[in-house]
Amino acid sequence: MVAEQKIEKIKQSGGEFNPWTGEPYSEQYYQILEKRMLLPVFLQKADVVNTVKDNPITVLVGETGSGKTTQIPQFLTEAGIFREGLVVGCTQPRQLAATSVASRVADEMDVVLGEQVGYTVRFDDKSSPGTSLKYMTDGMLLREAMSDPLLERYGCIVIDEAHERTLSTDVLFGLLKEIVRQRPEMRLLVMSATLDSGKFQSFFDDAPLLHVPGRAHPVEILYTEAPERDYLEAAIRTVVQIHNGPEDGDILLFLTGEEEIEDACSKLRSGTSNCAAELLCLPCYSSLPPAQQRKIFEDPPGPKVFGGPMGRKCIVATTIAETSLTIDGVVFVVDPGFAKQKVYNPRIRVESLLVSPISKASAKQRAGRAGRTRPGKCYRLYTVKAHDTELQEQTYPEILRSNLAGEVLKLKKLGIDDLVHFDFMDPPAPETLMRALELLNYLGALDDNGNLTKLGMLMSELPLDPQLSKCVVESPKYKCSHEMMTIASMLSVQQCFMRPKENLKEADECRARFAHDDGDHLTLLNAYHAYKTFNEANNQWCYDNYINVRAMKGADNVREQLTRIMMRHNLSLIQGNFNDANYYVNIRKALTSGYFMQVAHLERTGHYLTVKDSQSVDLHPSTALEHKPKWAIFNEFVMTAKSYIRTVTDIKGEWLVEMAPQYYELSNFPECEARQALGRLYQRALENSS
Repeated sequence: MVAEQKIEKIKQSGGEFNPWTGEPYSEQYYQILEKRMLLPVFLQKADVVNTVKDNPITVLVGETGSGKTTQIPQFLTEAGIFREGLVVGCTQPRQLAATSVASRVADEMDVVLGEQVGYTVRFDDKSSPGTSLKYMTDGMLLREAMSDPLLERYGCIVIDEAHERTLSTDVLFGLLKEIVRQRPEMRLLVMSATLDSGKFQSFFDDAPLLHVPGRAHPVEILYTEAPERDYLEAAIRTVVQIHNGPEDGDILLFLTGEEEIEDACSKLRSGTSNCAAELLCLPCYSSLPPAQQRKIFEDPPGPKVFGGPMGRKCIVATTIAETSLTIDGVVFVVDPGFAKQKVYNPRIRVESLLVSPISKASAKQRAGRAGRTRPGKCYRLYTVKAHDTELQEQTYPEILRSNLAGEVLKLKKLGIDDLVHFDFMDPPAPETLMRALELLNYLGALDDNGNLTKLGMLMSELPLDPQLSKCVVESPKYKCSHEMMTIASMLSVQQCFMRPKENLKEADECRARFAHDDGDHLTLLNAYHAYKTFNEANNQWCYDNYINVRAMKGADNVREQLTRIMMRHNLSLIQGNFNDANYYVNIRKALTSGYFMQVAHLERTGHYLTVKDSQSVDLHPSTALEHKPKWAIFNEFVMTAKSYIRTVTDIKGEWLVEMAPQYYELSNFPECEARQALGRLYQRALENSS
């Protein structure tokens, strides 16, 4: 009632014109404003604005449901405390959060998304020169800093969900801390729901701390009495029990990855098909196309029959739904206590995704999803003892468990040469930094003194990992720019080949039509060429051939952006001649120019050893290769019950000697069959040259 009175007062005082558009506010604006005024953060608007205005850096702990993500960037934009023309930027750790929050804030400000309020994520930019408030992923802000080292377009940067400590966020911490020193008028606000406030304040030179309470909707936490043997089975059973129970409300189930989520959705659909009320299962993971991700915000289904019970949604998600997303209607959260984490072993240069227990901070965030709009329940599928004694307090920072080659290349482009003394909140292990520098040196991105080369400058411009960037930049030399950009685009989106469980045989037969004798990279190229040839008019061809149409459209979008970057930097765009006998050889050579460090050699045992690190691996079952090549480059190292190399292409051993003589110097290798084979190749190369 108080909110309604305030809104009426606004209307009567002549404040009904939107300052951003000059038009009268819509009725929807007032409906949303009524809800906004009930958020806890709204009561602290003046305090937040004044603290940010008076301090270069501010740390804010805003509990789940307080409204910090949507409201605080608006407060700062509307306060007018920055020079005219400067932008308020708000970073999010994930694309879905950046795009969905920007859309919500545009509605709240009664403006068109992409104009006054916009977003920028990888391969998707919905902003304009007139944008005053921009949401973006932390990686995109870091990329902007490469062309604008002092971020002079921005009056204020808000780092949201800082507790997640992504790789890009940790680099931004050190970078922004230095930018604020060089630009006294710049303001930095670091905020989250569960961060270690003391550690953050100390790192940011004893910055003031603001605390915003959460929305007062209680969440009942329920634990299991004994450990579950199979968390996936227990999760499905719990969801079915909730659905068959008397309480209404939607369900949010956290699982670890795409395969697990799709499997759970399939089992839930079949397990609830005979229920009186419909259960709509919606998957949500990062490789899912944005249009499908946004389905989680749609209304739940109505009754199956007239007068019957209302249906409900069950969103089955990875950690993508853990923060910054308010899914109206979620009342029940099912938390098995696991997530996939990236783990990097610098000794063997292998980066893997492993299923690991979550932290207490993540458990708190997950539970908070249930109390956003009304009282809720969180079913934790682990014991109280496991929560109290086995879960660590905070998620282990990504910078301590990742390959840093991409971030080191960005820092070098930013002009930061002294990486050892760069101001990291948690400095990475020296060996990890050395491996990153070594990789970039072998790729030719850094010279022997650690300085950025001309090739490195070009590689840093592409939003790809360094090895793939090298392939694209070097492709004109091998007369296959268009083909290499296509392969890079296909590797940048989700898997394009679909394998529905009910049609596995038919799907595999369709995939075999695109298979290339020389491997998976060329199979992806064939699939893209077929898509462009047969699918311009409609999508039926994709459905008939078990091709993910959204992945192909995403690859198209990525390819267009790579083309623009290549043209901007005057790199030749050469189309390979399909009738040339060396057409596929040239593409494989271009791939080898970037992936020469990811090579496996077939031993007499019939198994592969990764060259230099001697890890025993097998070809992944999904490979298009029907033979076992003597030498193979691979895109991924996958650790499950066995170690596999995935996305594999047949190459010639002599190409390694030709392209990377520095890396393939024999003294660097353990004694093995690969070393003996390389020795013979070197000898042959010497004889030919003489």
